[in-house]
Amino acid sequence: MLLSSWLKKPPEQAHRFSSPPKNNKLMSSFPSQPPVRPVQLAIAGLSSYVAEPTPIAEWAASFQVPDRKDPSKFLDGPMVEKVLGVRSKSWAPEVFQNQEVVTQVAREALANAQISARQVDAVLVVTCSPYQVLLDQDAFYFLKSLQIPDSVVPIQLGAGCAGMARAMQLATQLSAENILIVAYSLSSLYTQTSLYKQNPVHPLGRSLWMSSALFSDGASAVLLRKTGYRGGLAFYSRDSLAFGTEGGFDDPLIHYMGGGALNPPGQAKSEELSCFGMAGDRVKEYYMKGMMLNHQTLLQNRPDYLTAVQKIYTHQASPVLTNGFLNHLIESCAIPRSKFGVNVETYGNLVSTSTVKLLHDDMASGLVQTGDEICISVVGAGPERGAFITRLA
Repeated sequence: MLLSSWLKKPPEQAHRFSSPPKNNKLMSSFPSQPPVRPVQLAIAGLSSYVAEPTPIAEWAASFQVPDRKDPSKFLDGPMVEKVLGVRSKSWAPEVFQNQEVVTQVAREALANAQISARQVDAVLVVTCSPYQVLLDQDAFYFLKSLQIPDSVVPIQLGAGCAGMARAMQLATQLSAENILIVAYSLSSLYTQTSLYKQNPVHPLGRSLWMSSALFSDGASAVLLRKTGYRGGLAFYSRDSLAFGTEGGFDDPLIHYMGGGALNPPGQAKSEELSCFGMAGDRVKEYYMKGMMLNHQTLLQNRPDYLTAVQKIYTHQASPVLTNGFLNHLIESCAIPRSKFGVNVETYGNLVSTSTVKLLHDDMASGLVQTGDEICISVVGAGPERGAFITRLA
């Protein structure tokens, strides 16, 4: 179709092409396994911050989600826990209201790696809930606050739960010697609006409260360094063209349609559409199959990975999904549960920080030490997924 003809189409017809066509479940002609890249980067520094857990009953009493069965009542803690499985969560809008806590976490990672900001030659900022939404201003802010040299390009990845996989895949393609990854989730600042309780406009409006109840606040930072380590691997997939042997996966998992050019700020319905909506059934489908595909790719390229690495950290999506996948892996592969970490019941879904927090806690307790290899395997909105094996320097 010529551009001149396209421009003559009525707006409602032109708008139909704003979303890609849906794929079906037919067999895919694309490769079923993503290519694997060598990882020559080790974790030289790490830090994280997560607020003290807020009991879910306390959160529910404060947030007051209307009970649809009885509009005069609100969902209490036991009901929220029954639906989502979380006993508590990291919820601290007063702590995360400005960028200082994230900046401090990044500084601590640099100090832990015993390097100065001048030695950092690449920075990847990972967040799906930035302080400022345009022009990568979060990345510009943090690089300036950390005194990173002006020659370092600010790279901001608008990634969700699989952000660490995307960041590591990108890191393996850089020539930099010292790469700082800064990840954070500002769930309390984004989801405390009343639109998460009552929202007739958003297509997932009836379940928006679950996003507020499940997603949590957290910040983390990792310093990757080229140390001569050669044993790692990393892979990444968007699964848009092929999801295993099937056709591409056709749902972004998280639906946040407001605030951009399709639904600009200030226009009708933009605010209502500017909410994180979870496509529950599709999230379950993608998590379980995506995590299994990650596992299969790891096995194909590192057959002994389950026993060779010290710990395995999987994305903490929800108690049901996380424990469901781990239980399957434990039973089918005869791996002790101590090999894995779980924190979603305590902190909620920390998005990209979830696996880093698990690793940080294990480092603090001595369960992992210098020289140990670890594996991180995640899936997230986009959709996207990936995994990597690296070493603690």
